[in-house]
Amino acid sequence: MLGRTLDAGERAVVRCRDGAEVKTLDDALWRAREPVWLPHGSRAMGHGPRQPIWLTEGEDVPNGAAFLFLPDGGPEAVWAAEALGAFRRVFDLFDGGDEAAVARARARWRAAKAAGHGMAYWQQQPRGWKRSA
Repeated sequence: MLGRTLDAGERAVVRCRDGAEVKTLDDALWRAREPVWLPHGSRAMGHGPRQPIWLTEGEDVPNGAAFLFLPDGGPEAVWAAEALGAFRRVFDLFDGGDEAAVARARARWRAAKAAGHGMAYWQQQPRGWKRSA
C-alpha cells in the first residue's frame, strides 16, 4: 500500500507505537525488494521534508503527508477526531488472523464511524484486495 501511495503521487506517514517499532519497520523497508524498494526516512536519518515516507512514533509530519498508516492501530492518541481529520486517508493496519487485533480494530472502527468519518474496509486476498462490509 505504501508503494501504491507513492505511485499516486502522495506522501505517507507511518505512525508507530514506539521507537523500537520504527526501527523494525525501517530495517524491513531497507531490506525489502518486492514488490519495490520504498524510499523512506525517520528522525534518525533526518531530512524530513524530502522523505516520501516518514516513519515516526510521534505526531510529526515533516513531509506534508496526506496519508497516515497505523500499524495495529498506532498510538491510541491518534484516534482523536482532530488527529484523523488532518489526513485525507487513514489506514488502520492489523492482523486479521489475530482475534485480539481484530477486536481492537473493530472498536477503533466504531469510534471513528461514530465521530462521522467516512469508512471503508479492505481485506487482503491471495490476489490483491477486496472491499468488504
